[in-house]
Amino acid sequence: MQEFVTVTGIIIKSENIGEYDRRIVILTKERGKIAAFAKGSRKPTSMLLAATSPFSYGEFKMFEGRTSYNLMEVNIQNYFEALREDFEGAYYGMYFLELMDYYTRENNDEVEFLKLLYQSLRALSSNKLNKKLVRSIFEIRAVAAGGEFPGVSTEERLQESTVYAIEHIAFSPIEKLYTFTVSDEVLEELKKAAKKYQGRFTDRKFKSLEIIDNL
Repeated sequence: MQEFVTVTGIIIKSENIGEYDRRIVILTKERGKIAAFAKGSRKPTSMLLAATSPFSYGEFKMFEGRTSYNLMEVNIQNYFEALREDFEGAYYGMYFLELMDYYTRENNDEVEFLKLLYQSLRALSSNKLNKKLVRSIFEIRAVAAGGEFPGVSTEERLQESTVYAIEHIAFSPIEKLYTFTVSDEVLEELKKAAKKYQGRFTDRKFKSLEIIDNL
């Protein structure tokens, strides 16, 4: 008897398999990061064509086999279409997806990371926030969500506003992360702090980040 499972999450990776299929990776609330095959999803008439693209957030119903998941139905609640129409925003978003793919694991409790990714993609979709600020907030909070936030170094001469901002980013509820702006001077210090944290706790280069840094 077939066993079905329904999960809520965001597609963080999608790759073509064969002529018509896709393999997608979903960051889910229930099972952490999981991979699933979407058979026939690249056919022009497939109802899964748009729903198996990166950034898609919603409910995914899958057949759970012994070695893999097979996607059956999708109910997408947010495609983050604004990012698909914004060249710069799309690359920032792809970087966020890459970073989540790096940090998360299958069958782990990754709810914090899922909430962070969702709120960060919403922030990127808004025209009210500086994308460089959104990136800095995302990078710092990702380190904190992974349990590796080292605290603000007392050896660095940071402005008081920068110290406050870093602590706010690391410890505030995720829903309140993108509710503030900063001066250009503070933003520069946040960017340097975020880069330092990421360099300390990641050991790989991200393709989309290389493009962003050259924009």
